[in-house]
Amino acid sequence: MSEPRLTVRAVRARAVEVPLKLPLGTSAGTLRSAPLLLVDVDTEEGVTGHSYLFCYLPAAASAIAAMLGEVERTVKGDRVSPSELWSKLARRFKLIGVQGIVRMAMAGFDVACWDALALAAGKPLVALLGAERRPIPAYNSNGLGLMAPEAAADEAEKLLERGFRAVKLRLGHPTPAADLAAVRAVRKRLPDSVELMVDYNQALTFIQALERGRALDSEGVAWIEEPIRHDDFRNCAELAATLATPIQIGENFSLPEQMGEAILARACDFVMPDLERIGGVSGWQRAAALAASSELPMSSHLFPETSAHLLAVTPTRHFLEYVDWADAILAEPLAIEDGAAVIPDRPGTGVSWNEKAVERYRMA
Repeated sequence: MSEPRLTVRAVRARAVEVPLKLPLGTSAGTLRSAPLLLVDVDTEEGVTGHSYLFCYLPAAASAIAAMLGEVERTVKGDRVSPSELWSKLARRFKLIGVQGIVRMAMAGFDVACWDALALAAGKPLVALLGAERRPIPAYNSNGLGLMAPEAAADEAEKLLERGFRAVKLRLGHPTPAADLAAVRAVRKRLPDSVELMVDYNQALTFIQALERGRALDSEGVAWIEEPIRHDDFRNCAELAATLATPIQIGENFSLPEQMGEAILARACDFVMPDLERIGGVSGWQRAAALAASSELPMSSHLFPETSAHLLAVTPTRHFLEYVDWADAILAEPLAIEDGAAVIPDRPGTGVSWNEKAVERYRMA
């Protein structure tokens, strides 16, 4: 791949908080809005790359923005070569550690750099990475949080609009019976052809996960996501070996190295890296190679706009996790047709800002 020659001029960050159309109740708390940090990388050649980060907490946005300021000070004037820039920044942050908000800042910068390169080349990112645009099967991950069984069933039906053939339900109710009731209510309401994933958001102990997992084995669930602490690979491996339902982990993998550790431990049946935790586009490429070498189906976590491009070049691609959280501030939101993400036929990742909406939702 021949990358266009661009030079980093500035790195800018703006925080917004966008209300969710469907509140998301998880075992870790209820999410009613999405705090996002919009990242722009300006180049001397006049091309600006875009990306955004999900901050989880509004208070984290300013901290990540501060790290992006250090990123700018470190790489200003350098050529936009993502692998070289990542290595330089990793050296700069070695003592504090490429973790947490440091890693998120580096990942957001990396994605924006790749976007700038694709824009300069006049190609969609997927083409710059050497593949063709294709529909990417998606599951609807909006809403469907912890709620009464019939309410969950009602919401699940609504999530089938635009042809989705897979949805995800959050679990972690106080009792196994309550989890089972929610699954059965949703499963009964969905067509047999629609897949149902469930996500515990690390709510259970190993013993609880074993009990509830065995109960779910006969309920037609496509995967059980993060039933226990995300980095407890030994017990994750025990669950994967014992339960008939596949175990899915990966949104919390910290860089490809930790994903490699999970694979060596046989901690899961499926993997789903997160763009801002795995290390942006550069980290994703390394993670995809690991998944391919182990023949593990690989899905995405959040960031559907860029993840669609990346799944198109992932040999073991599985599902795109679709959320519409950024739609309100995007000039052209990601399209879904017949349950699949449509990679836009325009240069870059397709991410650009609706500036009026950005000002409306901008954090003070």
